[in-house]
Amino acid sequence: MKGITDEPQYSVGLLEGGTALCDVIDNHIYEQTLSEKNAFFVADLGVIMRQHVRWRTHMAQIRPYYAVRCNSSPTVIEVLAALGTGFICTNKSELELVQSHGIPSEDIIYSGVCKQVSQIKYAAKNGIDLLVCDNEAELRKISRCHPNAKLLLQVSTEASSQDDEMSMTFGCSLKDCRHLLEKAKELGVQVVGVRSHISSSCKDDQVYIHAISDARCVFDMGEEIGFNMKILDIGSGFSGSETQLELINSTVMSMVDLYFPSSAGVSIIAEPGSFFVSSAFTLAVNVISKEVVARDRQDQSHDDPSPNDEPEFQYYMNEGVYGSFASKLSETLIAAPSVHKNTALNAPVFGSSLWGPSGDDLDQVVEHCLLPELNIGDWLMFTQAGAYSLGQPLCTATDSPSPPVYYVISSRDWFEMQDTGVTHEATLKNFSLVPYFLNSCQTEAALSVPA
Repeated sequence: MKGITDEPQYSVGLLEGGTALCDVIDNHIYEQTLSEKNAFFVADLGVIMRQHVRWRTHMAQIRPYYAVRCNSSPTVIEVLAALGTGFICTNKSELELVQSHGIPSEDIIYSGVCKQVSQIKYAAKNGIDLLVCDNEAELRKISRCHPNAKLLLQVSTEASSQDDEMSMTFGCSLKDCRHLLEKAKELGVQVVGVRSHISSSCKDDQVYIHAISDARCVFDMGEEIGFNMKILDIGSGFSGSETQLELINSTVMSMVDLYFPSSAGVSIIAEPGSFFVSSAFTLAVNVISKEVVARDRQDQSHDDPSPNDEPEFQYYMNEGVYGSFASKLSETLIAAPSVHKNTALNAPVFGSSLWGPSGDDLDQVVEHCLLPELNIGDWLMFTQAGAYSLGQPLCTATDSPSPPVYYVISSRDWFEMQDTGVTHEATLKNFSLVPYFLNSCQTEAALSVPA
């Protein structure tokens, strides 16, 4: 295998001499075509760095706390740690992962809504004091197991629940906040701020206006009861679009300036997850089977489509919703892939649906798209594949392991990463760069990381 060794060593393929990401993908497809044709990811760490620059440009006053559940790759954690982000963790495994990278406990928020007692005790033992809470049962558990905790009260906003039924599940209503604040005071637990529950699929900047307005009300309640409220978490909902960032920033900061002026000393944070990683990852999958599902009944004697015979195809891939496309189970739309083969510009395209390997009716990845006719063994490329795609498989429909990830970065991006906002420079020394050579089976010795 060229360009990278095992992930825990943080070895990264260094692209030099005009080698592009598409060349790396081509190279690994060539290798896999000669072997088992397993799916794989290619991740460009330079994209993560550039997304960080975009955030810092458009959201300079808002510190990002990366949502680890979105993509818990240790290599991603290492890069974001070097760039100075904080981290939002939902369970003990994520807390342990982030701590193993030397992240200070004050840069970690434990956000699990329903926390196990043992995990609250773990947070207390390891000095992770910032916890999220949205109901009295959790508040009582925290008061018993982590009396030094500093809570962010999670609040749902009316605007976030109108079009998203799932948003009703988490976050207390504004009218319930006073009761929780009074109960926290009675139990001797500190409340230091507010976390707005905003859906990760949110595309409406008005949601943030409601969230900040509600947060101001909760701050006033908390300060009236005697808490020192100093943190405002505006939640998630960030895509990779610069236009969205500019719009949200102008909306958010005008409201922040109104309700939380700089003189108040309130820290503003947010929880971008897919914003950092989605566009950095490309997933290559192989077509393992196909079926014709609509065909002229009078013309079934051949397999090749004709002008009077409009087939529709079902293609089965070696990854599905119980693996790398798990986000489809939560109603996330998977965009149509590109085809990795040379086709004529005027080649006919046909209605197609894409399925995983399980044979399950739920294992439909793309309901409908237009593709040229594919053959078994052809490759499909899914971009924007970095969010909620690298977890353990949900079932074992095949005996294939989780797709490997091949990390690369251009030499230009590597030097820019060191020159652009790296706050934990020591972490970059955990990487070793391996020059990436195309169509060569020779394993290159790892280079020392430039100072």
